[in-house]
Amino acid sequence: MKKTIHCMVVDDEPLAIGLLEKHIQQFSQLNLVASCWNAVQALEVLNQEKIDLLFLDIQMPGLTGLEFAQSLQNPPEIIFTTAYRDYAVESYELNVIDYLVKPITFNRFFKAVNKYFDKVAIQPVNTPPISITKAPSPPSNEDNSFIYVNTNRKYTKVLFEEVLYIESIKDYIQIHTEREPVMTKEKISEFTDQLPAYFLRIHRSYIVNTKKITAFTQQDIEINQLEIPIGISYKQEVLKFLKKN
Repeated sequence: MKKTIHCMVVDDEPLAIGLLEKHIQQFSQLNLVASCWNAVQALEVLNQEKIDLLFLDIQMPGLTGLEFAQSLQNPPEIIFTTAYRDYAVESYELNVIDYLVKPITFNRFFKAVNKYFDKVAIQPVNTPPISITKAPSPPSNEDNSFIYVNTNRKYTKVLFEEVLYIESIKDYIQIHTEREPVMTKEKISEFTDQLPAYFLRIHRSYIVNTKKITAFTQQDIEINQLEIPIGISYKQEVLKFLKKN
């Protein structure tokens, strides 16, 4: 049986809380007990609930995240989340799991959570869970406008026109769409062959939908305001394709 990890988010920024909650939902083992705006609210939850992992902002009104962590006699494991890099050394003196700088990408969040799993000797579980039973074959796609991917024991339909980019995370890929991310267990090299020609591999960990590109430089691709790096070994072919199209 999988062990459930009870976690809590403490941050005074609604957008930051929303992003962390979205990341947490991608892990079947993580159970979000509460999201708090400050240290006082967080302390009330800690006194009433069992919390294993705390996602804690540093710069907050009243008591800072560092001061709050130092005040706890038996604190849960902590992952600091902050917009400032200046507190990294001080935070690691508290023996925290990790120190995440905002904006926090799912890839960086994923690594931090796996650090927690490693520390407490829990087998990392990369969401969504994969069924050991054979899944049914996906419906056929005659017009090549979408693909079905195996997620959480079912096939989920992903429209190519809604895909922004695809990210490789170990043996999984995260398909970032205009609505919500979709994760499936598949290698990025194999998934590339199933995509239309306007999808472009720009990095060992990234494929982009070239129809969604808003700008590019010699070093990265921009989709909306997100910068995705161009890998050195892909640079020549990527720039050639972009300039041609």
